[in-house]
Amino acid sequence: MYRAVTRKIEVTVTPAFIAERSSPGSGYYFWSYTIDIANHGSETVQLRTRHWRITDALGRLQEVKGPGVVGEEPVLKPGESFEYTSGVPLPTPSGFMVGSYGMITADGDHFDIEIPAFSLDAPSAARTVN
Repeated sequence: MYRAVTRKIEVTVTPAFIAERSSPGSGYYFWSYTIDIANHGSETVQLRTRHWRITDALGRLQEVKGPGVVGEEPVLKPGESFEYTSGVPLPTPSGFMVGSYGMITADGDHFDIEIPAFSLDAPSAARTVN
């Protein structure tokens, strides 16, 4: 598990390699990642945008920007959390992701929170193609 805290909002990430959706012989590796966003602060916030930087083992960078996460823009009151699971394919057996969420307070204050960098690593068995 990977963790970052920005303005009392905690983001934890748990990645997992999904062998049944991967095809190492075809250069296709798939991971899921579960993210929990917990508001430990005193103000209500809403997640409005996401910005991902995804890098494969050869250093190729893909950026993804857009509204919300998994079709939602969750509102988190103090003490509340939101969890979702998504996925990412890579053409290499390892890589990493890092990013940020664009948040807004009830008063209209916009700010970004950190998504911690996390590693995507296929098990050694998936790296070897017979």
